[in-house]
Amino acid sequence: MRCSPGCRWTRASTEPGVTLARSAGTGETRSEALSRVRRGAALTLLCTSAFGAWTGAAEATGASARPSVLVVFAAAGESQLAALTGASVGIMSASQGPYSNTQLLLDIGQGARIASSAYATPEPPALTLALSGARARIVGWQTALRRAQRAPQLLRPGLLASEVPGGAGYAGIDAATSTDAPLAAAENGQLAAVSLGSAPTLVPRIEALMRSKPLVIADLPAGVEGRADLRKLGRARDADELLIVVQRVAHGPTGQLLWTGAAGLAGGGGHELSSHSTKQRGLIAAFDLTPTILEHLGLRPPTDVRGAPLLTDGALQSASLRGLMARLRVISARRLPALGWLLGAWALLAALASPSIRARAWALRVGALGVLWAPVAVLLPAALEPSAAVEYATIALLCLALGALTDALVRWPRALLVPALAAIVAISADALAGTQLLMRSLLGPDPILGARFYGIGNDLKSALAVLVLAALAGALYPATRGRRAAMTMALSGVLLALIEGSARIGAGVGGVILVSFGFALATIMLLPGALTRRRALVVLLSPVAGLIALAALDLAVAHGTGHFTGSVLDARSADELRDVIVRRYTAAWNELGNHAMPAASAAALAAAVLGIRRRARVLAPVASDPAWTAALAGGLAAGFVGALVEDSGPVLFVVAVFTLGCVLAYLWGKPCALADPVRVSARSRSTRTVTNREEAPSDLSVSRQS
Repeated sequence: MRCSPGCRWTRASTEPGVTLARSAGTGETRSEALSRVRRGAALTLLCTSAFGAWTGAAEATGASARPSVLVVFAAAGESQLAALTGASVGIMSASQGPYSNTQLLLDIGQGARIASSAYATPEPPALTLALSGARARIVGWQTALRRAQRAPQLLRPGLLASEVPGGAGYAGIDAATSTDAPLAAAENGQLAAVSLGSAPTLVPRIEALMRSKPLVIADLPAGVEGRADLRKLGRARDADELLIVVQRVAHGPTGQLLWTGAAGLAGGGGHELSSHSTKQRGLIAAFDLTPTILEHLGLRPPTDVRGAPLLTDGALQSASLRGLMARLRVISARRLPALGWLLGAWALLAALASPSIRARAWALRVGALGVLWAPVAVLLPAALEPSAAVEYATIALLCLALGALTDALVRWPRALLVPALAAIVAISADALAGTQLLMRSLLGPDPILGARFYGIGNDLKSALAVLVLAALAGALYPATRGRRAAMTMALSGVLLALIEGSARIGAGVGGVILVSFGFALATIMLLPGALTRRRALVVLLSPVAGLIALAALDLAVAHGTGHFTGSVLDARSADELRDVIVRRYTAAWNELGNHAMPAASAAALAAAVLGIRRRARVLAPVASDPAWTAALAGGLAAGFVGALVEDSGPVLFVVAVFTLGCVLAYLWGKPCALADPVRVSARSRSTRTVTNREEAPSDLSVSRQS
């Protein structure tokens, strides 16, 4: 092994199997270096047993260059990563649930992840580096293995290092600060090579390890020294070397996003990172690093790896990327306050209109329509990225303004068509154009949670189903049961299912199921005749038909990279399919006990039962119109089925009932001067009957007189 100028070799230990490590020239003598080593200030351990021998001899004989990967953890932000030679930058979803650095390392090393709540023990065990003679191992590794084995998915901690020929090496300063050493551990918890020493010798020691190991993990010191080391590594990178830099942050109780840079990808530097896992420009996931590393080394990722290789997508726009990071970090915290502001504005509007019955009805309609405009209104602040207070005020005022405008221009109850069509068009256009407004909005998928990065989130799936059902009921009013009304309902359900299930737009498997069931039930209720077993069977089998259609669409249009093929269709055995189901229901059950969800679920269930029992009273403003009865039943069914099939569980049912409540509030805000066409028709028939009866005796008397 060669030593670069200014370096000299020092023996680090006399233990068997320990070879030589170099120390950067710092002016110290050989005896001083040996004394420093003996005191423990620098300990270098290169483990060769069971992991392969050094390849220095091959290098000395002029062996051809081979691809290599260096993964560095550093306290670096976007500006430091963008300054690296040939680097592309992205935002990495670090966790699915509360952030833990240990879980991040396990997820990267196994190339797959699940929600922390799906583990038997949500918190991972403490993993520390331990040196014993000629070996290095991770303490706590066996506990991590047992935890992964009990998880509802095939997880292999240490898969990455085990797949690399010769294993992976680790370079750090001392064992106490080697927080990222577990990433270099193989499946048995042992490391192939470890180099510990003083901070000034870190970069030379990393370079020495890379001449012997194709994969090296390194921890850089914090502060100016670490940033200087990062620049050195960027300048010294070989053409066949892939350099990946991951931001180091502290643990947190919520999800986390990390700055990540990569130099040496096929697309070159100066771009934004992406992957097929996220399908979002500038956004990647932690488990994407494993297939990226293995493919760069010329290795085929095992089937257990769930991530996708990193890609470069578009020129790097640092200001825009930093804005995206800032935006994604505040979405979760702003959701409920924004809803509170909107409902508060509606309540204030109703209070101001209280003296007049006509004004109260107007406020009821406008407020309800305003809430139903929310999926569209939230896209504006998503583009502007304002402060919290400005965003809350913007959403509240814009929703009420759109509600008032819609009520003024469109006759009751057809005004519901406008927000429904606007929501479908806006969401579809955003997805097809790639403007990322839905992802940045308060009703988007919320990537910081780590479960979904694109498509229609669970908060919107059932809400859109209810909104479209209500819009159709309003368009058909006054309706009569018949094949024409039923066909309109069925075709609209097919269209909405395609939108919610399409990999390019909605990417929601559960959305297809709940839409199929809800609209099938509404369609059957609009058909003439009684409910038969055949019709009931059609409703029950409608989700199956929807999934078959989604599978065909996913394979044909998304070429097998859609959300459906990446979950259900990608299951290679009955056990894996079972794991998918277990994960979803475990997450749904955990959501049921989350914060105020128990109370919200109980209230939604009570409201649904009361609405069904008193449906005639609930639908009195439309005289229990058949289309509105079908919409009420279909909306409740969609929310209930969504709670059964989605990992957000009760959230979909609560949202469906809340949306139905807004729809009913709009109906009960019926203009006072607007006569009910059903009652007018009935009154006219009654008047004609009475008139005929009054006229009949007169004719009879005339006849008698004659």
